[in-house]
Amino acid sequence: MPLRTPRIKEKEITRKWYLVNAENRILGRLASQVALVLMGKHKPTWSPHQDTGDFVVVVNAEKVRVTGQKLADKRYYRHSGYLGGLKEVSLYTLLQKKPEKVIELAVKGMVPKNALGRRIMKKLKVYRGPEHPHQAQNPEVLTLK
Repeated sequence: MPLRTPRIKEKEITRKWYLVNAENRILGRLASQVALVLMGKHKPTWSPHQDTGDFVVVVNAEKVRVTGQKLADKRYYRHSGYLGGLKEVSLYTLLQKKPEKVIELAVKGMVPKNALGRRIMKKLKVYRGPEHPHQAQNPEVLTLK
């Protein structure tokens, strides 16, 4: 009789809340470590077809850093679906207007591109400054490498 892989049930999944301060953190390194926690890959119960991850609250999104010439050269594109509907915005402009969106887009690129990934992204909460409305969840401070 072959050994069976243990599967965790949805109600057995325990979710914690973590707080990450993005001040003086490099965008890509921050995003990759946050994505691991959101997906639950830091847990021994991780499974590729289940959402076993934790909630992550990122504060001070406006103080995130990038290396090299990315501030001037990096562009974000979106398309309306109409002819000539390609819109483009630079990283510098997006950091000025919506710094939360920069971190969300970086993490979104590192999670699965399917329904599970969309569900995982709902557990990410990003805020411009040091204040956040999740004090009741008692988030632990997550120390990143």
